[in-house]
Amino acid sequence: MKVIALNGSPRPDNNTGQLLQVVCSELHKEGFDTEIINIAKPNYSGCIACGGCRTSQDGLCIIQDGFVDLQRKVRDADGLLIGTPVYYAGVSGQTKSVLDRLFYSPGVSKSMKHKPGAAVLAVRRGGALPAYHTINTYFGITGMFTVGSTYWNFAIGRAPGQCLEDAEGLRNMQDIGQNMAYLLKKLNQ
Repeated sequence: MKVIALNGSPRPDNNTGQLLQVVCSELHKEGFDTEIINIAKPNYSGCIACGGCRTSQDGLCIIQDGFVDLQRKVRDADGLLIGTPVYYAGVSGQTKSVLDRLFYSPGVSKSMKHKPGAAVLAVRRGGALPAYHTINTYFGITGMFTVGSTYWNFAIGRAPGQCLEDAEGLRNMQDIGQNMAYLLKKLNQ
């Protein structure tokens, strides 16, 4: 089984990417394959609600910018992690653009039902809960199972690597990986 982790940070190796690595490490310990995909660097445009995906044969986006490859990976995954830095109490603009396009397309949204998803947030101080809610809304509208932790799914840090110094935040990330592994195993018994 495979979990796809989307990294919405324009600096993919900093806090958000490091937190996703912690979650993926826990999944690896439980025997799961993972792939972290940087969604900020390709500069995918946001959904323009053209409706082309609704009439395409596979239900995927018709805009020719490489996005369909990402859609296929997400559609075929057994679980989904969405990582983002928190900007002004929200997800990064790149994350929002990608999520709108992913979940608007019926080829992705219909395939996500009953799959686990988890938010992974890197935050300087405040604003994590509105961003957490934004991501969980995508999961809820498609019938996904939201994976939580022992606290909210974020770690605190501003400078690169500071989130790794947040002991409680790191425990949250480990719990997310363990909880997702548990749920995936139960779903596939």
